[in-house]
Amino acid sequence: MSTLTKSPEAPATRTYPSYSRNPLARILLTREVAVIAALVVVFVYSMGNVPFFDGPLTIYNLSKEYAPILLMALPMTLIIITGEIDLSVASTLGASAAVTGVLVVEHDLSVPTAALVALVVGALLGAINGFFVAYVGLPSLAVTIGTLALYRGLAEGLIQDSRIAGFPEGWQDWPTERIGETQYPNILIIVGVLIVLFALLLHFTRFGRGIFEIGLSDEAAHFSGVNVARTKLILFTLSGAVAALAGVYVALKSNSVATDTGNGFELKVIAGVLLGGVSIFGGRGALHGVIAGVLLIAVLNSALQLDGQGSEVIQII
Repeated sequence: MSTLTKSPEAPATRTYPSYSRNPLARILLTREVAVIAALVVVFVYSMGNVPFFDGPLTIYNLSKEYAPILLMALPMTLIIITGEIDLSVASTLGASAAVTGVLVVEHDLSVPTAALVALVVGALLGAINGFFVAYVGLPSLAVTIGTLALYRGLAEGLIQDSRIAGFPEGWQDWPTERIGETQYPNILIIVGVLIVLFALLLHFTRFGRGIFEIGLSDEAAHFSGVNVARTKLILFTLSGAVAALAGVYVALKSNSVATDTGNGFELKVIAGVLLGGVSIFGGRGALHGVIAGVLLIAVLNSALQLDGQGSEVIQII
């Protein structure tokens, strides 16, 4: 009787090409680090070529103007990593700003109460997107293009006239007041807290690992125990709530709300996220790269303005 013999197994080999590089190279040779390096180069070059670019007033204005973009880029990062997208964030911002303006100016509610209502409204608008994407199964691109127009129409219906103005002076000044003796506005406190929270959520929790798994494969994520539909619903709801927070900030900073408040912000948000190394196909991205991407756009815009370039040149670049 013959005896079956098992040939010795070949030694296991690495299957991921990136592991052929040393750990330092894997950290430094990334898209995120490249964007951070570009930001440093542009900032240093601008300081030497644009008068007073590094002055405190410019840093203050840059932080004040791009805070809402940076806020909305945080949940957008998580959504795009799952392979979805939210084009309605600017319209949600506009609708929430309109809710704040109507409640404060026309119905004499306090700013904190109106802001809380606006946050709830924003979360509900985001949840509507999430429901149709996660549970109905519609493409997020189609859903959020539709709600982009719907939520903008909601803002126009609330405002009716061209503009609402007249917020209480104390609250109007708070978002743009400086932190102590520094040259940074108060809104950066909220931005900083949310950056830390979203970074922890994405990179250091089981929920965050599920986001990456969904981006790589919905089906594989489902069979590995990730609740795909619930995760997407939560992310779109977070996106709506943060967009509402940005809307309250924009309304107070401008001391007015118009029908076109926040119009076009979604393009800057998505551009910053993709420039920061997040794959539009999902499954890849890091929050520090996104922050650098948004700041790179902000620094380029500020430098070109101070250099006297026209709006058409800035738009092209």
